[in-house]
Amino acid sequence: MTQNGSAQRPATDGDKGRQLNWPATVSALAASVAAVVALIAYLAPPAGQPIGTETPSPSASRYIPSRDRETSRPPSDPPPPDPETTRADPVTSVVLPPVPPIGCAEATAALNAYSRNAGDTRSSHAGAAQQAYSELMGVALNAQGAVGQKVTRLAREFQELNFRLTGMVMNDPNEVLADIRTDIAELNRLCTPA
Repeated sequence: MTQNGSAQRPATDGDKGRQLNWPATVSALAASVAAVVALIAYLAPPAGQPIGTETPSPSASRYIPSRDRETSRPPSDPPPPDPETTRADPVTSVVLPPVPPIGCAEATAALNAYSRNAGDTRSSHAGAAQQAYSELMGVALNAQGAVGQKVTRLAREFQELNFRLTGMVMNDPNEVLADIRTDIAELNRLCTPA
């Protein structure tokens, strides 16, 4: 027994390297349990299906070959309609409003947030530029075509503006702001439905 009443033996210099790292041990154990549970969930049959029965594939359940040689189509198909009795219904066209390309709404929201958050100080302007860069890079992942290229270019320009405002690049930030204004006007033109 030790002085405080526990039955542990006192630690020696040789024991320091053998102490357990409990957080790492518990994390490794939790990861192992999660992997086993995921494997069981992957290999288990769907709920409600008895073990040992197979789920029919969609192609196998759709067509069952018949022994009758006269018909070669699946039995569930209705007979083809008589061409003389069928009439073509006139097609009515519905005019849908034009939809802006993918990414326009998100890019506009990011640019509006930038203009709201820019503020008067150089540091707040740099923070707003960094936020606009992050949001526009996310938008660029989904945007396509010319809109995607323009959003990517704008994101790069906001990153450059942030670099210039924080002093990482010693150039005039107004040069980048002029490019940003030009590209915003171009993006607005691309996003306006024709």
